Amino acid sequence: MGELSNCPRCNALFVKNVKDICPNCYKEEEAEFDKVYKFIRKQKNRAATIDQVSEATGVDRDLIMKFVKEQRLRTSMFPNMAYPCERCQSLITDGKICGECSEDIRSDLEQEEKVESLKGNDKKVSTYYNFEK
Repeated sequence: MGELSNCPRCNALFVKNVKDICPNCYKEEEAEFDKVYKFIRKQKNRAATIDQVSEATGVDRDLIMKFVKEQRLRTSMFPNMAYPCERCQSLITDGKICGECSEDIRSDLEQEEKVESLKGNDKKVSTYYNFEK
């Protein structure tokens, strides 16, 4: 069963199920998707960037990026529909961060694991000595 929530776009109260926005905003979002898709499916517009599509259709840039991230607009068909990496802002076509940032994070984690393993070896060893007289 869904939970009662406020729509993040219009602040209306609705029952949250599969969609995270209210039915009215969902209809508006679908209408804007149709506008974007009709624009970019034309042969001459397939190479348009997100900014160019936003300017031509009047649809918010962030909403177009949402469509690309949800893979409703496939970058294989529309190669210039790239959006910025959440870490370094370089343009990417899938995921949230670019390959370079991903590798940086991976190497940082490996380095941290090495440091943690070295700290684990610093345990004091109790040694008992027996001196006979």
